Amino acid sequence: MTNRYQNFDVAIYCRAQEVAKMKDLEWLRQGFETISSGVKVSKVYLETHRDWFVADEEAVLGAKRFFEERGIQTAGGITVTVNEPNRFQTYCYTNPEHRAKLKDLAAYTARMFDELILDDFFFTNCKCESCIQAKGSRSWTRFRLDLMTAAASDLIIKPAKAANPKVKVVIKYPNWYEHFQGLGFDLERGPALFDGIYTGTETRDAVIGNQHLQPYHGYSIMRYFENLKPGGNGGGWVDPFASLTPDRYAEQLWMTLFSKTHEITLFDFRSVISPFMEPQRGAWQGQGTSFDNDSALAAAKQPDGSLRKEAIFPLTAGAAFESVDRFLGELGQPVGVPVYKPYHSYGEDFLPSYLGMLGIPVDVRPDFPEDAPVVILTEASKFDQGIVEKIEYHVRKGNAVVITSGLLRALQDRGIRHVAELEVSDRRTTTNKFLIGWSGIFEGEKPVTVPQVTYFTNDSWEEISCMGGVTGCPLLHSATYGLGVLYVLAVPDNFGDLYHLPEGVLSKMKEFLAAKLPARLEAPAQVALFLYDNDTLIVESFLDESVDAQVVIAAGRKGLRDILTGKEITGEERVTRFGQKTGVQGCPVTVKPHSFRVFKLI
Repeated sequence: MTNRYQNFDVAIYCRAQEVAKMKDLEWLRQGFETISSGVKVSKVYLETHRDWFVADEEAVLGAKRFFEERGIQTAGGITVTVNEPNRFQTYCYTNPEHRAKLKDLAAYTARMFDELILDDFFFTNCKCESCIQAKGSRSWTRFRLDLMTAAASDLIIKPAKAANPKVKVVIKYPNWYEHFQGLGFDLERGPALFDGIYTGTETRDAVIGNQHLQPYHGYSIMRYFENLKPGGNGGGWVDPFASLTPDRYAEQLWMTLFSKTHEITLFDFRSVISPFMEPQRGAWQGQGTSFDNDSALAAAKQPDGSLRKEAIFPLTAGAAFESVDRFLGELGQPVGVPVYKPYHSYGEDFLPSYLGMLGIPVDVRPDFPEDAPVVILTEASKFDQGIVEKIEYHVRKGNAVVITSGLLRALQDRGIRHVAELEVSDRRTTTNKFLIGWSGIFEGEKPVTVPQVTYFTNDSWEEISCMGGVTGCPLLHSATYGLGVLYVLAVPDNFGDLYHLPEGVLSKMKEFLAAKLPARLEAPAQVALFLYDNDTLIVESFLDESVDAQVVIAAGRKGLRDILTGKEITGEERVTRFGQKTGVQGCPVTVKPHSFRVFKLI
């Protein structure tokens, strides 16, 4: 195909129910024309089964032929559900009938395609009598991990490859990775078992969505899955559900692409051609916001200025893709502060994405990053039984390790006191005032509530303090050990309270957490920074109003060059209040609402 994007491919996923309707070639043609009016489609996934419904071979092969005649690659898909509307009722993997049906489905699909993907329901939430008996004395997590790992091999991979030795079997993982193990997704053995993996990056709306996923999560989960199977993460997957504005839909698409993936899938054929529904919360004011990046607003609106509901998703997606395709090839590979998340771990769930929303580039990974000068550890790291020894060794030899208050609480009786005698008390402090050394008091618009970390005076130090009238406690605390430093970040009870921290407090926090990166960001919360290994970067704002920010770089640099406009931005070297040079300069940038800017360090 010549009608494709330069730096990535776009795929459309088609549910089995729509594949069956594709026997009506006129219906198929009209639907595809609606999609292709905005999006350059390179690939189509044709599903054979969902909710116990199987698309017949004539329909599948007819649709396959339709797309291949247009130069579009095809692959098969399977969704292993019995009744998706019934709280995602999955197959029962101790039920002989279900097991036999899945083996047949895998072979049936593999005979028609050289690639098949499992939509993100290859888990089990069944607790029938058969499963209870099979579980025995094991935990549900252990039982389901073993059950589903065996099912992947015996019921999917082996039957598929027996029917078609060339078939590539891919598993698409959903966006709720913190809780995978509880329903049988095995991130330790699964990525090696399957030929490829795929990533669910649909974050939808953080307020009304039950998961409350932060927008940055669409990027951070891509990076995590890339680290699970380097080179084997096939792409990201976005749907238009619970995106109350076209902006929110577009943001999910470019969050996925910022990870430098080579493919993105739009779910699904039916939904993408459906009319845009009026928001359930607020109203879209038609300000353009994210569409400032490439005039997608013009494509989304009619001549009279009203929102064009028909084809809004293809038009929005197409404009977002064109915008990102202009510069994606100039970006290197993503870099960030590594966050260690062991396999099958949980604790302070999804916190890394909140840190990303503060402007701290994070790179979640399943192994301890021994060569990283700064490492962030959340409560999830407690699942590594040797984590205290790893912390002690890493700090002692001259690095910085940042642990959260949740992890400190979990480790304070597991040996962390050998590094620093700190502990998390049962007391809380609620405040909107913070003290940074001798720099003064910073006041936020809303109070936050954090656990009180206790310590011995002059054995360790408060870098940022929470003020509670005549009392106080650390927000960010430091303790030297050997050649390095252990930091403790007091995490609010409500992670969303992090967004209420004053900009000055966030900037000081990033001086420590992002100290070794080539650039750092000074901005309010909900403005993110994406860094790449060739001195390129993106500043993305999720705010509803324009924001003035500073990109802080080494004083030896000339400044920034806007990749899209060519304009250069320079700053002045900063000095302390005593006139001492700091070795850094701040380059001022303005970012429009729900928009981004792309720069190169010069």
